Amino acid sequence: MSNKPKIAVIGAGKWGQALHFALSKNQETFITSRTPRNIKNFIDLKTALNCDYLVIAIPAQQLKQWLKENFEFKNQKILVASKGIEATTGEFLNEIYADYVPEKNIGFISGPSFAAEVIQGLPCALVLNSTSKKLYHEFKPFFPDFIKTYYSTDVIGAEVAGAYKNVLAIASGICEGLNLGKNAQASLIARGLVEMQRFGKHFGAKKSSFIGLSGAGDLFLTASSNMSRNYRVGLGLAENKKLQEILEELGEVAEGVKTSEAIHKLSKEFNIYTPIANEVKLILDGKNPKDSLKDLLNS
Repeated sequence: MSNKPKIAVIGAGKWGQALHFALSKNQETFITSRTPRNIKNFIDLKTALNCDYLVIAIPAQQLKQWLKENFEFKNQKILVASKGIEATTGEFLNEIYADYVPEKNIGFISGPSFAAEVIQGLPCALVLNSTSKKLYHEFKPFFPDFIKTYYSTDVIGAEVAGAYKNVLAIASGICEGLNLGKNAQASLIARGLVEMQRFGKHFGAKKSSFIGLSGAGDLFLTASSNMSRNYRVGLGLAENKKLQEILEELGEVAEGVKTSEAIHKLSKEFNIYTPIANEVKLILDGKNPKDSLKDLLNS
């Protein structure tokens, strides 16, 4: 029997499958999900949870329930590949995991990384954010040559950036859908970066995280491409499509929708100025995008 450490990806959406593909380059990597899939090395959840290393790619809004119903800590080392803030409570993912996993056993992936490109083996760079550098060095050899990894201790900065950029991508998609031009879109993204940084600062994030891969890198990618689900949500809203219709067309989770609720909740609670995120929430609730634009220009 092999003494090599066992690694499993939990969650077989596009991002989970992309990470499974990438990690399989250097070692045997298993994958599991709620729905059985015809994927190499697909295993059941119980077997996956017995692996030494886990990469968890479960959508943010499903995480709390999933942990409560399924997770048992057995000293696994964990990388979280989800991005978002719990909408009903306003909790960050690291706060949710804290009830189940010691801080030294967990890290969070951030950085610009479309699943469709990762699964083609195209080059990208990711940040592994953890209070434990030992954890980073344990996971680093698992990643293939086409993924460059960096280490950061700024878990909250990575969390804010990874969640917030999805909301800003919706705003950018609306801007594109309304044919407002690249000048307006660039201005929106730049203001969004400042807004994201302001929000993160309140929760103790480092300023440097927002001008690096986790912040600007991921924001520029997600807020400027049709490959982004959240960007496509914005395009649909600009066409006055109903949100439910847009989400059904996507057939995937667009984390920015629920994250906008969480940011709105937290910004009100802590009196943080978040005009773009607030307008995105209002549009998702039914406000006319053109009226939102006028209000943003006057804010």
